[in-house]
Amino acid sequence: MTPASFIHLLNQFHQSLVDCRQLYLNGAKTVFAQHGDPLKTPPAKFVQSIDDLHRGLLLKLYVSICGADYVWTETEEKVAGVLIQHLWQQNLTRQQIRDAIPQLAREAALLTWPQLVDPFRRYPELRSRKAELETCVMRVGNLLAKCDGQPTSLEVDKLREIQAEIVAYLVCEAQPKAADPTSPIAIEAAERKTALPTSTNTADNSAAPLPCIDLETAIKELDQLIGMESVKHEIKSLVNYLKVQRLRSDAGLAETKITLHKLFCGNPGTGKTTVARILGQIYGAMGILKRGHLIETDRSGLVAQYAGQTGPKTNAIVDSALDGILFIDEAYSLVAEKGDDPFGHEAIQTLLKRMEDDRERLVVVLAGYPEPMTRLLNSNPGLSSRFSRRIDFADYSPTELGQILGRMCESNQYQIKKLAQAKAMVGFDWLYQNRDEKFGNGRMVRNVFERAIRKLSNRIVAIPKL
Repeated sequence: MTPASFIHLLNQFHQSLVDCRQLYLNGAKTVFAQHGDPLKTPPAKFVQSIDDLHRGLLLKLYVSICGADYVWTETEEKVAGVLIQHLWQQNLTRQQIRDAIPQLAREAALLTWPQLVDPFRRYPELRSRKAELETCVMRVGNLLAKCDGQPTSLEVDKLREIQAEIVAYLVCEAQPKAADPTSPIAIEAAERKTALPTSTNTADNSAAPLPCIDLETAIKELDQLIGMESVKHEIKSLVNYLKVQRLRSDAGLAETKITLHKLFCGNPGTGKTTVARILGQIYGAMGILKRGHLIETDRSGLVAQYAGQTGPKTNAIVDSALDGILFIDEAYSLVAEKGDDPFGHEAIQTLLKRMEDDRERLVVVLAGYPEPMTRLLNSNPGLSSRFSRRIDFADYSPTELGQILGRMCESNQYQIKKLAQAKAMVGFDWLYQNRDEKFGNGRMVRNVFERAIRKLSNRIVAIPKL
């Protein structure tokens, strides 16, 4: 590798490090904006904990790739200098870098890939950025493998192993678990321990208010969603109604109260959670809700395994959603289709009581397949009276699926060739024509997109001058 080529690679490497940090920091801000601080600490401390995860990720990447053959070359040592400057703003001499590498390797061995990428599995707001994270990891890994010339087979195998482990962890559904207060993340002169993020189901709604999002911005975000014309019309009609009621109140006229609770009916991947989040922003911008954040849960977040625990568990979720929206996915699972389900019944009764007691501070959205949702309403008169407004989310058409794929490519800085796009459209059309209630819609497109990225990475990882 010529000196000019190496300098160019170092510049690319530095930019990739910056991009990785921005991905983590922007993710931290997004999570905090939606839920307050999940660790119940000041905002700066939560952001720092996520920044520490980014440091650990880059450190482990360096040690894993460059140390795959158990030899650190002179160019790999120079790359380590760039990495250390990025992570800790320290410019070390070559001898200091050599002395630091064994310590870095020992510290990296304490870290695990699931631990370092956990926020992108745990927090709903970050799950849509998993492909971006995977791209970031592969980009940094490729540059590390190429920094001393042609990547060795050991380096290529290690990069694929890392990719496989991260992908396997991210595709699983997040399960709530307690924070580990002794996870070593940041490697500094003095060792610092940082707790891993906890489940959003226990978010502290007493945290600072969300950043102000005006009504125009929220409506614009709604308009930018692909398809969903009937959904957009329904939400805008609601906004117009609320505006008129506000004007009547300002004029001293009587207001006509309507229920703000909603039923979102549709197959998976049709944008129900996204629209619920925007609806929360709208309510927040109009002053109907103080914060307008979204708390997402399902039966497992409401129903306990033992008698006497379901009520407190449901109350805890409701507490976290006060002044915002509680989004219950697959809500019909709260009622057993056959037989008695006392725990599910207890969760519903607790929820109905809290909806009445906190009617000025809580909006509930029940989501799921259309037919089971009808069964749920018929099972309890209290539910049917409170959820009289239903919004149906239609399956995306093949054209809309293609538009979603194009937007994913654009937002993640990928280009898709016309022939590949045409083949994708043929596949989307076949899947649409043969769809059933398990048709994945937008989630299916994301799976296609992420598989394409993995195949791209496997195809180009060994190219020396990428």
